[in-house]
Amino acid sequence: MFPELNSLLNASPDSFKPGDFILLSDRQADASFLIHHYLSFYLRAGSKVCFLGLVQSFSHYSAVSQRLGVSLTQAREKGQLVFLEGLKDSIGAILKEDTSEGTEALSYLRSPGAGLEGLFRFVERSLCQSGDGGPPVLIIDDLSVLLSLGVSAGAILDFTLYCRATVCSELQGNMVILVRCEEEDADDEEELNLLQRGLVHECHLALHVEGLPTGYCRDIHGQVEVWWRQRGNALYNQRQIFQFKVHDKGASFFTRGTSRAVL
Repeated sequence: MFPELNSLLNASPDSFKPGDFILLSDRQADASFLIHHYLSFYLRAGSKVCFLGLVQSFSHYSAVSQRLGVSLTQAREKGQLVFLEGLKDSIGAILKEDTSEGTEALSYLRSPGAGLEGLFRFVERSLCQSGDGGPPVLIIDDLSVLLSLGVSAGAILDFTLYCRATVCSELQGNMVILVRCEEEDADDEEELNLLQRGLVHECHLALHVEGLPTGYCRDIHGQVEVWWRQRGNALYNQRQIFQFKVHDKGASFFTRGTSRAVL
């Protein structure tokens, strides 16, 4: 968890707005550090967290969270964290050799055109009986990988709408979703743009990470554009840009141009 980012966003594990959809995205940079932030943030808040790990293993997130002072193993053992191991369960889902809850959630791997109902049902079962504690939370890293697996942008957006209706509206919980804004395959570029525009339209808060326009800098790893899209029932568009540096146990954020590296 990054205290400086909490201060910039006016949020803390003891005080944050429920019902929000937070969109993370990146281009020529890596926004994964924000996923680690929100994972530790909501676990510290006592929320029940459903994490769809589509690109990294549980051990990867566990190692990083340990440095941030949070034990994912303990959270999973006591039922606070439900972690879908996308990499681990995908083989069983494709070969139909495993009928566990995780492989059933990944049924889209066998038939991408069938949609993501199995994945939504997994989220629904994981969070609808959240019990005591903070608002339930859904975290996904990263949603755009589904495009490369043959799932259409329309099907992915339908999935997020269902999740938002259930998690944010019905359960008054939060959603945090990461998407990558760069696609190596030009054929998928149109679908990626459609997905990104749809998610931006849905979200309440967007954090977009980019590399520095001036190129590599040892002391500044990039910049993050923060876009508050909605406050209450009124549209409230405000954008701010901050620069950041990721450390082994956190990250520093500062107003653009104020780092000692550029003074």
